[in-house]
Formats: sequence, C-alpha cells, structure tokens
Amino acid sequence: MRFNKRLLRAFASAYNGNGDSRVSCVASIIRKAGFAFALVLAAAPASSADDPYFVSFKDAKTYMREGPSDKHRIKWVYHRKGLPVEVLSSFEVWRRVRDMDGEIGWIHMALLSRERTALVIGTRDVAIREGENADSDVLAEAQPGAIGRIENCGMRACEVEFDTAKGWIERSRLWGVHAGKKF
Repeated sequence: MRFNKRLLRAFASAYNGNGDSRVSCVASIIRKAGFAFALVLAAAPASSADDPYFVSFKDAKTYMREGPSDKHRIKWVYHRKGLPVEVLSSFEVWRRVRDMDGEIGWIHMALLSRERTALVIGTRDVAIREGENADSDVLAEAQPGAIGRIENCGMRACEVEFDTAKGWIERSRLWGVHAGKKF
C-alpha cells in the first residue's frame, strides 16, 4: 500500500508541479520507481550458504577479487588447480570464499569445481593408511601442501586419492573437510 501512495504522490507532483505532460509524468514515475528498486537491490546482502561448503579451483590460475564483479580489484592470483576453498556466501554468479590461510574474497563460479579435494596441512609428512583406523598399515606418506581428491570421510579420517597413492588420512591433517561431517 505504501508503494502505491508513493507512486500516486510522484504522479501528482510530476503532473501538477510544473504542468508537465503525461509522458514526462510517466517518465518521472519510472525514474522514481527505478531508483527505489536500485536502493532495495543495493541494500540486499549477499545470500549466505545454509552451511559453508568446500569447492576446489577448476583451473591452474584462479583470481580472487575484493568484491563480486570483474570491476573489483584482484586481491590474489592462485596457481594451484584443485586447491580447496570454503564457500561462505554467494551473490549471483560470485562466491565469497575463504582459503586455508583465512583470506576472504570473491571468485566467479565458472572458476570453481564441485569436486571435493583436500590439502595436507601441518609441518611434517602424514601417513596414508590402508584403513580408517590409526592402527592400519601405512601405505605411503604425503607431504604438507599435497592436494588429493576426497573419496569419502568417516568420523576420524578421510579416504584421499593422490596421483601415486590412495588411502586414509586423519581429518586433523586435512584442509577441505568440516569436522564431524561424513560423506
């Protein structure tokens, strides 16, 4: 009801104010309504993800920007295909993400993949085990910074596939999975 009263006021002021014609009156209404619509869009926040989720970089070169458009400055250029990032919110085709160092910025969704990957974190190599249990046989070791594709996750460990090995790694040594979430 309020919006209609505003339109009527705009119509009356445009038509009666200076004796404008009906065409300029309609143009005035459209201008005022367009301005109000633009204000509503500008005030609308980016939608937040129900639960933050992880995605990975689709290409070897990915740009993080300060805001959700190509007009915003590039904040970081990443050179790691498959690097996982956490999606915090979205705005149209842009995703607000956080990387493993806590940097937050915007990345176009065309540069992201839903493929689940994990980055090995820590300061020393981690065991890749045959099974989810900590007493399972060690098949290989992964260095910090290695990126692998997540096959599935249990409560304590995730099965990760690397180029040369596949096995289970404890969750605390992986960036790219949320604590307690199985898949």
